[in-house]
Amino acid sequence: MHREELINLSRGILVQAGYHVSQPINMRSISFDIVARKDGQLLIIKVLSNVDAFSRENAEEMKVLAEALSASPILIGERSSSGALEPGIVYSRFSVPIISNETLADHLLEEVPPFIFAAPGGLYVRLDKELLRKLRDTKGISLGTLAEIAGVSRRTIQMYETGMGAMIDAALRLEEFLQAPIIEPMNPFDLPREPLGEGHELSGERRTESPIFNILLDLGYRVTPVNRSPFEALTKNSTKMIILTGLGNDEAKLKQKAIAVSDISKISGQHSVIFVERYKDNQFIESTALVSKEELSKIGGQEELLELVLNRSRIDD
Repeated sequence: MHREELINLSRGILVQAGYHVSQPINMRSISFDIVARKDGQLLIIKVLSNVDAFSRENAEEMKVLAEALSASPILIGERSSSGALEPGIVYSRFSVPIISNETLADHLLEEVPPFIFAAPGGLYVRLDKELLRKLRDTKGISLGTLAEIAGVSRRTIQMYETGMGAMIDAALRLEEFLQAPIIEPMNPFDLPREPLGEGHELSGERRTESPIFNILLDLGYRVTPVNRSPFEALTKNSTKMIILTGLGNDEAKLKQKAIAVSDISKISGQHSVIFVERYKDNQFIESTALVSKEELSKIGGQEELLELVLNRSRIDD
């Protein structure tokens, strides 16, 4: 299946599940393809036929965006070098969860969540550590007995009780012996994520090569530059309102960029602005405000810029 078909399939599943979904981003070298939102859940999604093509750079940017926007990054794929992605299994690459469209449909449309995740060494499941510990205590079962039943060491049982994943066979033996549902379903959109390192968000006296970003920093904004998005930065004010911030140096591509950023801003619930050398007639394109460099240079504070962007935005609250 071609990637465009895969993207449309993913979008169709999400729409059927009640998500508001952006149009595919038809721009080169972008780290994600669509964003989707349902209630308070925002997804940043990359779709690839072969998930081995997912680069570390794309993964890192997706995680930066996800942290800033309180979203979940997800990669939807069809296969890897090892073969087709199996339904009901959550894979990962560079700490970004990977599922197939079949798993996506089962999870969202059939309410059948995945239970298995792939990790070095094989396939694993997550155990309800609290229930496991409670059952062992209330039934007076020793670590040694459970270890013998599961075919693992006493130390491994202790690790299960602190949250370590279990091999499928061992987990099934424990569940059968304890006569309790200790294997937990997984939500691929709500998996623990490693904290990002410092340096993604700029503030205060930090300087960049962009005069626009430097003005924003001088106004007291915090700026997170991005390289593989339709916009160039996430700009956050003192109240943590986020503005998708673009730089419109190429007039020929300005409309395409503004439409893409507008679509994302509507789905994500953020406002968007593109700073341009000058604008001709319109002060906005769809829901994206246009602000000239001259206007920005005369801004006296965060509130003044925010008011200008809000007045020119056409985003529905």
